[in-house]
Amino acid sequence: MTDTTVVGVCGSLRDASVSRIALRTALDAAASRGADTDLVDLRELDLPVYDPDADEPGDAADLTERVRRADAVILASPMYHGSYSSPMKTAIDYCGFDEFEDKTVGLLAVSGGSFPITALEHLRSVMRALDAWVLPYQAAVPNASSRVEDGEFADGDLEDRVATLGERVVQYANIEPDPRSFESEQNAGGD
Repeated sequence: MTDTTVVGVCGSLRDASVSRIALRTALDAAASRGADTDLVDLRELDLPVYDPDADEPGDAADLTERVRRADAVILASPMYHGSYSSPMKTAIDYCGFDEFEDKTVGLLAVSGGSFPITALEHLRSVMRALDAWVLPYQAAVPNASSRVEDGEFADGDLEDRVATLGERVVQYANIEPDPRSFESEQNAGGD
C-alpha cells in the first residue's frame, strides 16, 4: 500500500458521461496501485462562475480542500469547441498555486469526434502556469460514443491506456519537480 491520495476531477455534467467512465477507470487503476482515490464530480458541487471579488461561494472551499490535500490529480474533461469544458475551467479558477504547485497532474480528454489534442494541450498549459508537474503520459478517448457500452469500455486497448494513466499518476505522485516553469513566473493572476 502507498500513502498516496489521488483526486480525479470530472469536468462533465452529463449523466452518461464517457469522461466520468474513463476517470473511474483511471482511479480504479490508481487504487489497484494502493492509492486512496476521491472522484470530484462537478455535477454534485455548487460552483458559480468564478468572481474574484465575491466571497468563496457554494462548494468552492470543499473543492479546493480536496484538491489541496491530494498528492496527485487527474483532470478529465470532454472536449468542447476545441478546448476543455466550462465546468472544468470554473473548478480550476477556484484553485491556484496552493492546490496545484509541485503537484503531479494527469490529463484525460474525451471527444465525440477525433483525438482531443487541443483540450489536452490547453489543460497542460494551464497546469504548467500553476507550476503543476504534468505527466508526459496522457490519455484520450476519441469517438467516445462508440467506445463504451452499458457504462463500460468496449475497447480493451483504450481501457488499458486510460488505466495506465491512473498507474502513472501513482508512480510519479511524489516527484519533486525542478526547476520552476517559465509560465508560473509570469502568472500573477488576472484582473
